[in-house]
Amino acid sequence: MDHEHNVASENQCFKKTQIVSVTSVSPVKITEPRQVCRILFNGETDNQKIHAIRKIQGCYHVVLYYESVKEKHHDWSLTGWIVESLARTLLDHPLLAGRIQERNDATGFEIVSNDPGIRLLEARCSNTLSEFLELNKKERDDHDHETELVFWNEIDAQFPRFSPLFYVQMTNFISGGYSIGISCSLLLTDLLVVKKFLNKWAQTYNMIPSISNKEIDTPIFNYLDSKNPKFLSSEDLNNHSQHKNRVQSVGFKITTKDVNLSKELWRELATVCIEEAEKKLEMKIGSSFSLVVKESLEVIEVESVTKSGIENQIVCITSWDDFGVDEVVFHEENKVVHVSCWIGLVADGLVMIFPCIEENVCGVIVVAPS
Repeated sequence: MDHEHNVASENQCFKKTQIVSVTSVSPVKITEPRQVCRILFNGETDNQKIHAIRKIQGCYHVVLYYESVKEKHHDWSLTGWIVESLARTLLDHPLLAGRIQERNDATGFEIVSNDPGIRLLEARCSNTLSEFLELNKKERDDHDHETELVFWNEIDAQFPRFSPLFYVQMTNFISGGYSIGISCSLLLTDLLVVKKFLNKWAQTYNMIPSISNKEIDTPIFNYLDSKNPKFLSSEDLNNHSQHKNRVQSVGFKITTKDVNLSKELWRELATVCIEEAEKKLEMKIGSSFSLVVKESLEVIEVESVTKSGIENQIVCITSWDDFGVDEVVFHEENKVVHVSCWIGLVADGLVMIFPCIEENVCGVIVVAPS
C-alpha cells in the first residue's frame, strides 16, 4: 500500500490552468477630471519612439493564495465581489484602468485615465491548492508553475493605446482554495503604495455588503459556477507571462532625509543599488542600463545611463521584504497562506526609482537582464 502511495506521489504532475472567462473592469464612475502622467524619454528622437517604448516593457507580478471559504454560495460569487470591489477601488487609482497614448504635441507619450478598464480573467486549475504549492516548490528551478496564475501581454510598441496596463487573474483550485494573480506595468508600479492599493481593494471588498442600506445577498456581477465551463483556447489568449521566466531583481528602500534630490542623485543612487544588487545576485548587470524615475504622479522620466562615480548621500538601504503584501485579507478570517512577488519580462538591465518625499524615502528596484 505504501509502495503504491509513493508511486502515485512520484507520478503526481502539474496540470495546466485553463482560462474560463475574460472581462474588463472600469471605475464605477467616469474619471473627471482625467489624470495624465507624462512619460519623458530623455535623448530619444521621433524615429526612436518604438525603441523607447521597449525600454518600459515588463511588469510586476503578485500572487496571493487563500484557502477556501466555507460559506454558502461564496465560491461562485467570489469573482463577482472581486469585480465590484475593483471597480470601486479604481475610483482612487484611475490610471490603472487607463492606457498609454502619444501626446497631441508629438513630444512623447502619456498615461491617461480614460477608463477602458483593467483585464480580469477567471481560471481553473486541476490541482488542489496544497498540490500546486508543493509542486511549484519542488520544481521551481525547472518549471515555474506560478506563471500559470498571472496573465500579461506586453505594451504594443506601435499601438500602445490598445494595451491594458493592469491584469487580475482569479484561479480556483479543485477541492477549494483560490489565488489572486496581479500583473501591473512597471510604469505604474510604485512599490511604496502597492500594498496600500491592495489593502484598499481588500477593504472595499469586505465593505461592499454594508454600502447599501439593505444587505446585498449576491454581487451585481454574478459569475455563476458552471459544472461544465467553456474553457478558452490557448490560441485565443497569448499570455506572454507563461512563456518567459521571471527575471532576477532586488528591491531597496532608501532613506533620503536631508538629501538634495536631483537627476544626478538618481543616477548615483542607481549605481549604488546596482552594485549592491550585483553582490546579492552574484552577477554583473553591466555598465549601461535604463533608468526609470517616477518623479511624481504626473511625470515619469526614462533615460539610458552609464555607471559613474558615487558621492555617498545615501543614508540607509533596506530590503525588498519591506514591500511585502502578506497581510492582505479578501475575506474575514481567511488569511493569506502564501505570497509570491517578482518582476517579469524585462530584457535589459533596468533601475526603477520611486521617490516618496513625504516619508523621506525612495523605493528602488534593480532588474538584471534575462
